[in-house]
Amino acid sequence: MIRIEIDMQLFLECSMIFLLSLLLINMIRNNASQWGLIDIPNGRSSHTEHTARGAGIGFYLAIAFTVPFFHFDLILSYAWTCTAILLVFIVGVLDDHHDASPNAKFFVIILSTVFLSFDHIIIRDLGTFFGFELSLGWFALPFTIFAVVGFTNALNLIDGLDGLAATISIVILSIFFGVGYLHDDLFIMVISAVFISALLAFLMFNWHPASIFMGDSGSLTLGFVISMLAIKSLAYLPTVSILFIAAIPILDTLVVMTRRKLNGRSMFSPDRCHIHHILRHFFAEDTRKTVLFFGLVQMIYSLTGLQLDKNIDEGLLLILFLLNVVLFYLFLGAMIKRQKRKC
Repeated sequence: MIRIEIDMQLFLECSMIFLLSLLLINMIRNNASQWGLIDIPNGRSSHTEHTARGAGIGFYLAIAFTVPFFHFDLILSYAWTCTAILLVFIVGVLDDHHDASPNAKFFVIILSTVFLSFDHIIIRDLGTFFGFELSLGWFALPFTIFAVVGFTNALNLIDGLDGLAATISIVILSIFFGVGYLHDDLFIMVISAVFISALLAFLMFNWHPASIFMGDSGSLTLGFVISMLAIKSLAYLPTVSILFIAAIPILDTLVVMTRRKLNGRSMFSPDRCHIHHILRHFFAEDTRKTVLFFGLVQMIYSLTGLQLDKNIDEGLLLILFLLNVVLFYLFLGAMIKRQKRKC
């Protein structure tokens, strides 16, 4: 009976967030020029016209205004975590308005990850590999910072096609919602559900052809939240399963940075050699088909990760994931050569 009441309350909460997100995102879209929230296309853009951005402001505020009415006790229990998410959101808003440097974003994400550790959201061990338990000890916080900064940046990099980052995020968040539901973890369940609801509203405006982009206020916040949920889910899942659950952003970042390094370029130099650029060309520049394909592939990876047992030896699983990285690298390398891209 209690579970049914929680489910109904969460449904009502998510419905309100969906409707409020629609309202706020539409307001931002209509006032983007006056508020300095316009994305100007460059050589790496998939669009050619000036487009509103900052929809992340709308869907984050919809969540921030609604959740306290339903789960105020939960917010108090995770006060440091909520503060951390707020800080990442604020620096994302500043970046959307062209007022945040890369160093500022980097610093805020590191600081916010430290805040997560105050709520005991930290990677303390990596599991068992070929019979050896890998405990991080004093390296727990530095490794957690590395993981959170890395994935937050990875999701930001995948935000290159209309609807892509939102679709990938919805798939990943749906898996984490399932983890929270199966293990009666209210925090994981609520955070996943409210962001899914907000992103569904966002997709009403962002599905190709998009009339507004989420901006860094959205992509940085989403990347940070997914990282946080991944760490929380380690109580129920093996570490390597997270690599599968969030595979597409991770594979894209690993492959792109490896190629840049091998070609003697900075790993952080911009180009049009991300997975979504290459596959979009393969699908004859059909953005919708490309995004749906990525969503399907991400779902297959995520469901694979969900099946892995918490107590399994992860050595062979890690090798399997690394083989995926190698195959992706070789496949995309062949595609780049065929498309005559300079990467």
